Amino acid sequence: MTSYIGLLRGVNVGGKNKLKMAELRDALTKEGLIHVKTYIQSGNVFFDSEESEEGSRRRMEQIISTEFGLKVPVVIRSATEWQSMIESCPFHEEQIAKAQENAVGESLYVAMLAEPLRADVKEKLVSYASEKEECELIGRDVFLLFHDSIRNSKLATYLTRFNEYATVRNWKTINKIADMLPNDVT
Repeated sequence: MTSYIGLLRGVNVGGKNKLKMAELRDALTKEGLIHVKTYIQSGNVFFDSEESEEGSRRRMEQIISTEFGLKVPVVIRSATEWQSMIESCPFHEEQIAKAQENAVGESLYVAMLAEPLRADVKEKLVSYASEKEECELIGRDVFLLFHDSIRNSKLATYLTRFNEYATVRNWKTINKIADMLPNDVT
């Protein structure tokens, strides 16, 4: 049995893809996912499953499509991968604090991808980095540090327009999710 986090892309944002988390929990539980719980309305789902990551992703997408009539991409991470992502943050506290000085809102985000970026996509993505927005790629995670704002970011826009299986969460949400993971995850 593996503990997973399912990250739904684009639900309850800007009035589109409305999906009540209580209804989603019920539907996922009814279809056999175990220990299902959610965190905030933006589509963060905790669950346990015997299925692989890919099988869990496909299953969640099918349930959302069948039960709610929505086509919602889902990115999955195991609880162990989630902890590893936090531990591997390439930006140091000083860098984050400096970025936060002038940032509007949060400054540190992670774009989580279903698959690692191809070399040509990485190259294009990195070309958008600047003094105001930085990125570091580690496996299937793209760490984004904004010295101004994520709004109108060329990095974030490129990632999410190019890849339907890219979903972004801010660092506070990422850490809150970590706090909610099962205690036996190392």
